[in-house]
Amino acid sequence: MMPKPRTPFIAGNWKMNLNLGQAHGLAAAVVRSSGGYGGAEVVLIPPFTSLDEVRRVIDGTPVKLGGQNCHWEDKGAFTGEVSASMLKEAGCRYVVIGHSERRQYFGEIDASVNKKLRAALKHGLTPIFCLGETLDERDKGQTEARVTSQLAGGLEGLTDEEFSQIVIAYEPVWAIGTGKSATPGQAEEVHALIRDKLAKKYGNGLAAYAILLYGGSAKPDNAFSLTQEKNIDGFLVGGASLEADSFISIIKEANNAQKVKK
Repeated sequence: MMPKPRTPFIAGNWKMNLNLGQAHGLAAAVVRSSGGYGGAEVVLIPPFTSLDEVRRVIDGTPVKLGGQNCHWEDKGAFTGEVSASMLKEAGCRYVVIGHSERRQYFGEIDASVNKKLRAALKHGLTPIFCLGETLDERDKGQTEARVTSQLAGGLEGLTDEEFSQIVIAYEPVWAIGTGKSATPGQAEEVHALIRDKLAKKYGNGLAAYAILLYGGSAKPDNAFSLTQEKNIDGFLVGGASLEADSFISIIKEANNAQKVKK
């Protein structure tokens, strides 16, 4: 099955923020503006405790729901974990896999990311597969090697059909939560590298349709210039997704850029 044509894709990762009332209010604000999102795919990714609350708000609207992580097993003695099947039952369409904070603070490695990707796909979830280099790796000229290694490890053994269902988010670790952002040129360089590696593994056809996101201090004032780049299709938004005005502005800026993209 050939994937859908590339359209703007904006996902808001709320991380460990917002109580139930705040989650309800933010989701409701995003829904109220959804008539102006055009063809963009918009996803809200709240903490697990707010999944049901957000699902109730967005039910019947174009806005989709995502989980922040999942375990690779369907069930078992894994205290504190959530399975892909549980997320699916909770109404999720997407799940973030391999976020840099999971890698940095919780010891996730490419092998576990690969197992989680497989689990998500097994249960009909679309993974948002994250990868990216640290500041030290960038300064040492190791960006290409690091991104290539994470890409290969995460996608190891996945078929063309499985790959076609995955969204990939490049998030330079040095730009996450720091207020710093890669320039459009820096981001495009890595996105082009990723698409080239995908073409070598899965062919030009599937690679051309792959949705590639930028994650790393995306804001309303840089969303347009980043989305204008050839290989950037949208954003995995962190801090700027916690306020309705900034998140909605990013969606609209990405849509506007897509209209004029060459």
